[in-house]
Order: sequence, then structure tokens, then C-alpha cells
Amino acid sequence: MDYKYIEQLLDKYWEGQTSLEEENILRTFFSQPDVPASLAKFKPLFAYQQQEVKDDVLGSDFDERIMSMIQQPVEVKARTVTMPQRLRPLFKAAAIIAIFLTLGNAAQSTFNSGDSETPVADTQQATKGASVAMGDSARTDTMQQSVITLQPAQSTIIK
Repeated sequence: MDYKYIEQLLDKYWEGQTSLEEENILRTFFSQPDVPASLAKFKPLFAYQQQEVKDDVLGSDFDERIMSMIQQPVEVKARTVTMPQRLRPLFKAAAIIAIFLTLGNAAQSTFNSGDSETPVADTQQATKGASVAMGDSARTDTMQQSVITLQPAQSTIIK
């Protein structure tokens, strides 16, 4: 028997140009028990497609199982969150920042203590606790007062 039509359909099938009717003809042909030896290698492909459709059918109790899963009440546990629990991440962040600033100041003071260019009087003043800003503002105030006293007073008397 000549199977040229089936071979032509197979060629079209591999190129992706078959219609649904032609694919059904191929499935029907390969679902027969007697397939020629030259075309037997294609039988598992088309038999698999038919068998797979039959295996994917849902069971009769599928709807009942899904409905029983949907209708089960789910327990919701409400949890109270206190103010310290809400602020705990903020406290942790503040502690980390404080640690970094402390370590940074410690590292900076060790680098500055190694400098020999720093005058001894300035370091003694800083260790006494006097503020640098206060010392600068006091110096500025005295300079402004001296400028005022240095300018001669001009007075004009009208007769």
C-alpha cells in the first residue's frame, strides 16, 4: 500500500503548515495498531498526544476536595504591637550611629595626637575644656573694641 499522502502530511506537519483537520488525520492514522515500519518511528509522538489528553482528566471528587479546602475557616491571630516594639528599629539605628561617631572621634584624636605641628598651648586649652568657638568669639570681640577705640572721635561744634 502507498502512504505518500501520510508522508506529505508529515512533511507539512514538520514545517508547521498543517491545519487542524490534517493533524487529526495524522493522529487517527498513527492510532491504528498496524502502522508500516517506515512510519513506525512517528507513532509514539501522535500516540503520546492522544494518551496525554486522557491522563489529564480530573477525578470525580476534585470539586468536593476544592470546596472543602475553600470552606475551612482560617484562624487569624491578632497581635498587639507596643510603642517600644515600634521604636526598637529606631533605637538600633541611633545606637549604630553613636558607635560610628565615637569610633570616628577616637580615630581622629589618635591621628591628631601624632601631629607635631600642633602648638602645645592650643592642646592644653582644648584639654581644659575651653571651647574653641568661645575663644574665637572673645578674640573677635576684643578686636572690634580696639578698632573702635583707635578711631579718633570727631566732634564739630557749631557756634
